[in-house]
Amino acid sequence: MEPTTVTQEFFDRYAQALLGRDADAIAGLYAVPSLIAFPGQSIPVSDQAQTRDFFAASFGQYDGVSEADPDISIVAQTGHSIWAEVTWSYDGQPRERFIYQLLDGPVGWQIGVLTPLDL
Repeated sequence: MEPTTVTQEFFDRYAQALLGRDADAIAGLYAVPSLIAFPGQSIPVSDQAQTRDFFAASFGQYDGVSEADPDISIVAQTGHSIWAEVTWSYDGQPRERFIYQLLDGPVGWQIGVLTPLDL
């Protein structure tokens, strides 16, 4: 499958889980182990429940959001990884920007590394 198709389908599922406030579905999109690299802090993810609990606790920041649209640019790719820069627009306004490293593993494509970028 083409990287463009893989990333579009992946982030469509991600947006659907986010809008559905489905922390379990979002957690399933993250590999274990994975890494969230925030400025000044890296968070190693060693358990799927860790990701689920993080998103369940942060859904308040998406109150009132009814549309989530990813603008995806593939930065690099190999046979087992895709690096995608994604700007998320919520209800038509760009609000978040990340680099995701997607890994092709035993359960399909999952996020291995997440790095926030300036908007």
